[in-house]
Amino acid sequence: MRGTDLPPGQQAAWLEWRRSAACQEADPDLFFPVSPAGLGRDEAARAKAICASCQVRRRCLQFALGTHQAHGVWGGTTEDERRLRAAARAGGR
Repeated sequence: MRGTDLPPGQQAAWLEWRRSAACQEADPDLFFPVSPAGLGRDEAARAKAICASCQVRRRCLQFALGTHQAHGVWGGTTEDERRLRAAARAGGR
């Protein structure tokens, strides 16, 4: 189930994990690199380093996969990594 499928009162509870995210104090642009190469690759690596120490990393990744986040670093994964993961799941079904 996606958080957007929930009634408005339950959406807030479903997203409560965000308050504990390690990225709260980081520059949001770091998590949305312009390109997967060059400087963008370095930004994604820095974002992933922040994710590596995050206590809600798994929940963040579940959110990204469940809501089909097409851009950015979520749960320590880039959009390309999530796309590959989704394709592997689809191929295994």
